[in-house]
Amino acid sequence: EEIAKHKGPPVFTQEERYKMVQAIKWVDEIAPGAPYVTTLETLDKYSCDFCVHGDDITLTIDGKDTYEEVKTAGRYRECKRTQGVSTTDLVGRMLLMTKAHHSNIDEDLDYRKHTDNFGKGPKGHSPWTGVSQFLQTSQKIIQFASGKEPQPGDTIIYVAGAFDLFHVGHVDFLEKVHQLAEKPYIIAGLHFDQEVNRYKGKNYPIMNIHERTLSVLACRYVSEVVIGAPYAVTADLLDHFRVTLVCHGMTEVVPDKDGSDPYEEPKQRGIFQLVDSGSNLTTDLIVQRIIKNRLEFEARNQKKEAKELAVLEAMRRLEEEKH
Repeated sequence: EEIAKHKGPPVFTQEERYKMVQAIKWVDEIAPGAPYVTTLETLDKYSCDFCVHGDDITLTIDGKDTYEEVKTAGRYRECKRTQGVSTTDLVGRMLLMTKAHHSNIDEDLDYRKHTDNFGKGPKGHSPWTGVSQFLQTSQKIIQFASGKEPQPGDTIIYVAGAFDLFHVGHVDFLEKVHQLAEKPYIIAGLHFDQEVNRYKGKNYPIMNIHERTLSVLACRYVSEVVIGAPYAVTADLLDHFRVTLVCHGMTEVVPDKDGSDPYEEPKQRGIFQLVDSGSNLTTDLIVQRIIKNRLEFEARNQKKEAKELAVLEAMRRLEEEKH
């Protein structure tokens, strides 16, 4: 209700969101039903020293700075927001259902045009809501990686897939896999964009390989990621990582290019296991939810943009008055 009031329709239910945030490895505890405007009362209730937010502006429905109270009290800290990572842009990619957003096609004017009218209103352009390219760096990967090697006695478990729009269905699956061993070391193989496009079709993946890598690394159940893993789980891969167990969810396994089963090798070794996550949420379902709410989302983004532009204008005026 809080999100719907201030921002527009949420994509996930609150149970899904609680579970997702709880699965992020830097989160120790979640505060369910938190107010949209963070108050000192909330910080004290959960024994928090301060509140942290990105350097984009968040405003309440009536245009006030959401963090005014905690800023005034000196209990606010800011993180630089990652360039090119925004829910708005992801929603734009889903609404388009185009094949070109993750390939090297620069001529895709339809997408260009759409990102323009999706991320901003008729006038101006807000630096927060606009669309920009996410640039992957080795430093960013190091920040996300655990850096832990498998230890003696660890059960090395390999899972592979697109892990597109990393969601609660993936979390449920990885949690179940994690419970299969006393000391699990889970390696997630991520397929390259073109490979995912081959077996998923349409405009999948919605997130490119760099975005998917960081999403999966942020999950507390994953120890390591293979960026651009081969579609077929080969003997080489199993031997190289000393894999004890290979797991797959209940989703369909598309045959490899030559018609063979990509899990043939682990099956022959007797180390293949199907794992039922108990969740029916898929990337397809999320896209369906977005498309169903399409008009509401477009209105939401334009309203957000208009509010941000109004604040920018006010800040500019204040600057001018100072001089």
